Amino acid sequence: MDTQHALDNTRRIAADAMERASEKVRGLRTGASDYANRGMSSLAGGASTAQRQLGEYSRATTRYVGEHPLKSAVIAAAVGAAVAGIVIALRRHQRSDEI
Repeated sequence: MDTQHALDNTRRIAADAMERASEKVRGLRTGASDYANRGMSSLAGGASTAQRQLGEYSRATTRYVGEHPLKSAVIAAAVGAAVAGIVIALRRHQRSDEI
């Protein structure tokens, strides 16, 4: 009978331990889900803010180009020339590394 009693006690202790572990896992899962939801909300808010700011920049740029078309063309040409110069310099640098 002592063996049976020991087995019953062991089963009860194991069942209690499993129940506590299950509760902890449920709590961790809920916490992880809450963190993920907060993170997604934060990302969505950041994307919305970025989209709104880009719209504002686009409107301001359109307005500036309309008010100063010649100056805008000169700025665009200068930026294009600078980008082309950087690309050419990088290509030359790559070729000199290959040789």
